[in-house]
Amino acid sequence: MDKHWESLLAPLMALQPYQRALAYSQQRRAAGVEVYPPESQILNAFDACPLDKLKVVILGQDPYHGEGQAHGLSFSVQAGVKTPPSLVNMYKELATDISDFSIPNHGNLQAWAEQGVLLLNSVLTVEKASPNSHKDIGWSQFTDSVIKAISDSQHNVVFVLWGGFAKKKAKLIDASKHLVLTGPHPSPLSAYRGFFGCQHFSKINDYLAEHNQPIVDWQN
Repeated sequence: MDKHWESLLAPLMALQPYQRALAYSQQRRAAGVEVYPPESQILNAFDACPLDKLKVVILGQDPYHGEGQAHGLSFSVQAGVKTPPSLVNMYKELATDISDFSIPNHGNLQAWAEQGVLLLNSVLTVEKASPNSHKDIGWSQFTDSVIKAISDSQHNVVFVLWGGFAKKKAKLIDASKHLVLTGPHPSPLSAYRGFFGCQHFSKINDYLAEHNQPIVDWQN
């Protein structure tokens, strides 16, 4: 793991919520249950996004529960996997919000992460075909602590909270030194209630430019 992340996360990973969640997911795997993503990718959001480049946090709820989809980045899927509906809608919004954006033929958002976009799920594991199956095992307490630690230790980060679940995390963020963007979830169930037209992607880049940070190349 990035040495800066290690310094920030090590104290949190030593606490009971993380230890309990990791142990439970390991026990389920040992019992023959398919748990996603693979254990080596549970912390991929941090591995892919260096802390010294961090400028955006896009919060998801829990990993995709289909085989081969989840790889530790919220909203993202492995190359070769069909782009999920929420990400399809994110791409649609990008196409209207960012000039010259062309919708990719894949759903892997690794390139966003490498530019400093932390694609963090609140819950870091899930069982096959069972959404939210690991929501109460400790991951949320761990990632809540991560969000607060980022808010406390960093400056001028954009936190993107889509949907009711994510919006509840706003209380963890110091809005006096960060930008918090909230809106409906990009899911097909809610995207037409205000996600389309929110212009969050251009607002992120406008804020970054105002604070002398490199903007995100969303083209992925």
